[in-house]
Amino acid sequence: MIGIICALKIEVDGLKALMENPEVTPKAGLEFISGKIFGKDVTLLECGRGKVNAAVGTQIMIDLFKPEVIINSGIAGSLTKNLIIGDIVISSDCVEHDINCTALEEPKGQIWLPNEKRIDIPADKATCEKLAECCRSIGVKVNIGRVASGDLFVVYRRQRETIAFEFEALCCEMEGGAVGHVCYMNKVPFAIIRSISDDFKFNKPENYEEFSQLAADRTVRVLKKFIQID
Repeated sequence: MIGIICALKIEVDGLKALMENPEVTPKAGLEFISGKIFGKDVTLLECGRGKVNAAVGTQIMIDLFKPEVIINSGIAGSLTKNLIIGDIVISSDCVEHDINCTALEEPKGQIWLPNEKRIDIPADKATCEKLAECCRSIGVKVNIGRVASGDLFVVYRRQRETIAFEFEALCCEMEGGAVGHVCYMNKVPFAIIRSISDDFKFNKPENYEEFSQLAADRTVRVLKKFIQID
């Protein structure tokens, strides 16, 4: 079974439209939508914005539906001049840029896990490569690299420059790091796909609204292709 977790309803709706006999399982205020897409078992979730929502949804999906892989899909802000609106980023790994215990002489972004401390959470290489190939097959520009997550809607260029410098990430968003964190703890393969909705310069909220639909349409096209060939 493929689990797909999205922050935006427009992405879930785009995939649900292809689903045969969808069934809804409510849990913790969330709706998990299960059915077949192109003959494959898929469960969809609109988790809502932010790391806590994403983490709760990911753990429930793992417990109830036992996915073989989880893909977190959505939109993101660029952290480099080389990524423009509509480009795709596939995660090599993810970090949580808003974790800060530097007052305790710990590196920024360090996560405490039961048996280790680490900053980066590695994504599943095979899944990421397959997603990247799906992008190329439909003519969408794709980059594989680090995704930075935090409970912060990043607007100003100075903020982007800081995150890029500290974490060497390609884009920033609000859910992928939490999905990866939970998948890593449960030993479930995962990947993050993000379409750039706002570029490296200063971005007003209306820019986000204008380009989020375009960016979401891109990720839905890639996910359709991924499900077909999986």
